[in-house]
Amino acid sequence: METIKVELRAAKIPGLAGVFADHYWLVVIRGIDGSSCQKCDRWEIWQRARLNDCCWGHLHKNLLAPWQGVGNGPSRSIQQWVGDEALPIVERIESSPGSYPFIETYRYWPGPNSNTFAQWIVRDKMKLGMRAVGKSFWIPEIAS
Repeated sequence: METIKVELRAAKIPGLAGVFADHYWLVVIRGIDGSSCQKCDRWEIWQRARLNDCCWGHLHKNLLAPWQGVGNGPSRSIQQWVGDEALPIVERIESSPGSYPFIETYRYWPGPNSNTFAQWIVRDKMKLGMRAVGKSFWIPEIAS
């Protein structure tokens, strides 16, 4: 039987901003129970658009390795959802190329940025921490 998990990850932003800000992203992990075969997809908004073959504006899938940091140390797991709890999050992530309203826009401050996207994805589950600069950027209801 296939299992599914979503992991919310974060890493310190490079440079001076890393003192107070993190970059958040999501990893969708699919695998067969009892098997070492897994497929991982990393989803995130990046400050530069169209950097790999699987992207939609600033939204990138698998730009970096799933658990790789962003240049200022390792990443860390913030939260995980497994099985039925993960399914609506996976649906929101995988439909985001057509539903996230800021695919073509990126601003460090006040947003929208990587943390705006991550908060939009997990909005029904949790509120990102203080280091998630841009998490509170307003997103129109029609994008839900």
